[in-house]
Amino acid sequence: MSWRKVKLGEILNVRDNRFKPNDKAIANLKRIDKIDFSGKIFISEKPSNTDMILVKKGDLVISGINVEKGAMAVYTGEEDITATIHYSSYSFNENKTDIEFLKHFLKSIEFKNALKEQVPGGIKTEIKPKHLLPLVVKIPTDIKDQKVVVKILQDRNSKVDAISTELTNQLNLLKKLRQQLLQDAVQGKLLSPLSLGRGAGGEADEPASELLQKIKAEKEKLIAEKKLKKEKELPAITADEIPFEIPENWVWCRLGDLALYSEAGKSYQALEVAAQENQIGVIKTSAITSGFFVEDENKLLPNQSVNIDSIKIKKDDIIFCRASGSKGLAGKSCLVIDTPKANLILSDKSIRYVFSENVSKKYIQYYNTSFIGEEYYIKLGTTKSTTMNNITREQFNNIPIPLPPLPQQNLIVQKL
Repeated sequence: MSWRKVKLGEILNVRDNRFKPNDKAIANLKRIDKIDFSGKIFISEKPSNTDMILVKKGDLVISGINVEKGAMAVYTGEEDITATIHYSSYSFNENKTDIEFLKHFLKSIEFKNALKEQVPGGIKTEIKPKHLLPLVVKIPTDIKDQKVVVKILQDRNSKVDAISTELTNQLNLLKKLRQQLLQDAVQGKLLSPLSLGRGAGGEADEPASELLQKIKAEKEKLIAEKKLKKEKELPAITADEIPFEIPENWVWCRLGDLALYSEAGKSYQALEVAAQENQIGVIKTSAITSGFFVEDENKLLPNQSVNIDSIKIKKDDIIFCRASGSKGLAGKSCLVIDTPKANLILSDKSIRYVFSENVSKKYIQYYNTSFIGEEYYIKLGTTKSTTMNNITREQFNNIPIPLPPLPQQNLIVQKL
């Protein structure tokens, strides 16, 4: 198989006519709304205020913004259509070039490298014909060899797709298994009958109800010392809120009963630059929603004179995402395992909870990520909202939680 260097302009002929949106020559023609990364063309009848190009049957149409991601296709419709000037359209000689080979090539590392080397700005540039046509690339000389390459790639891609499908299936099964383990854990089913009532030394575990009184006394002491403000007492758990039975020495309570205090973030005008050590950064929702605290996901706060001593994120905080919306982020949380290097503070889309040493923070985090924990947010109706509708502090405080004695919390965490 021999290969030769060619300019893409030797293979592709650009349709360089440009039309104003109200030009009679393109009146009543439909237009390309978008080309997705799989190469599917979506047609729209809505007009555009942007200058347009013409696309004919058999043309290769390329998105100048996302060409390297696969946003290209051969138009197979019978009628002419238009596209905005963010696209470019090309005819080609089918006897000299296999179009499937060309489409594979335009998504390859070789093409990306050619863009980087030969186009100022590389991939980040909106690729127009003036960038594309002068590119020098290597392709098989014979069109038969190009078809052989395509067949090999298609066979390999088919195998990759099969592996990817099986991997997705296995990951879904793994997710279900993890959720079942979490559900069994918060119901006390992971613990043996012996460990449900006895500590490591054989002594009886202190009932969770007494643990709850210790936390209450700890908060009252902080209030008396004027380190905390007294908050409204939370309502008792009702029978309707209890989804399952718990072991005898456990107790149902609310998140607000377990927390010493909570703190919601505010809205800041921050720069799209991650804060470095000793700088002040405002966390993004992406810092929270993976289930692990990703401290690099933050924006730099320009006003570094802000006093953050009382509001910065600390080790052992549990941070919840308050934001709802189409991504379904509401209620997702993470535990801050280590002290952040930068001075990080909450945004208006997040709230943090600080807990007593009498509670396992990991146990609470596990509970919040379980199906049972997620069910609370589903009932609120915020997880599928199409508009931004933050969960309130009161709604977080009212989350029902099954509380085991502390030794059992630690044992559950260890098993998980």
